[in-house]
Amino acid sequence: MTSQAVPAIELAARLQAGEAALFPTDTLPALAARPESAALLWELKQRPQHKPVILMAATSAELLSCLGVPIDPAWQAMADRYWPGALTLVLPARGPLLAQLNPGGTSLGVRLPACPAAQALLAKTGPLATTSANRSGEPACLDHQQAGDRFPAVAQLAPVPWPALSGQGSTVMEWCPAGGWNLLRAGAVLPPELESIGHSI
Repeated sequence: MTSQAVPAIELAARLQAGEAALFPTDTLPALAARPESAALLWELKQRPQHKPVILMAATSAELLSCLGVPIDPAWQAMADRYWPGALTLVLPARGPLLAQLNPGGTSLGVRLPACPAAQALLAKTGPLATTSANRSGEPACLDHQQAGDRFPAVAQLAPVPWPALSGQGSTVMEWCPAGGWNLLRAGAVLPPELESIGHSI
């Protein structure tokens, strides 16, 4: 049994009511919830709570404003260059969103996906807590059918099938406290600034 596919307006209403949802991105299918309902994501994925989830939104300005800290020009420059796209930035953060998505942490992963369907949904819902649509330790789902089969009780964005996804996770870059970027995971995008994998710049 696969999950029900519903239009964006209905899916947004379900998210606002506290449900989880499945939708496409430019990389892998996303399992999402409103930030205040992010605990659902750890439960559904059977994921250890010390592993944070990330925040997606419809615009870079909205994402960066969610951090609750002054925006470093280097963060803005990286966002301007690679968003929308397959790059997750892990940036210092404060406030309730940090507590909801990365309990006990000091940073928040943020990404603006290059997927029109995802952006349209995010414009209706506001920022969402997201993670890849798979159970912890299992291979990532690659399309709406796999995601719906893995989470049959979670509604997914219609229409289906979704546009082709890259099947590769986003690149993850972290801003270091002393300044500069560190590559946490090489993925679909590799900024030339990080040709020396794993080294800060």
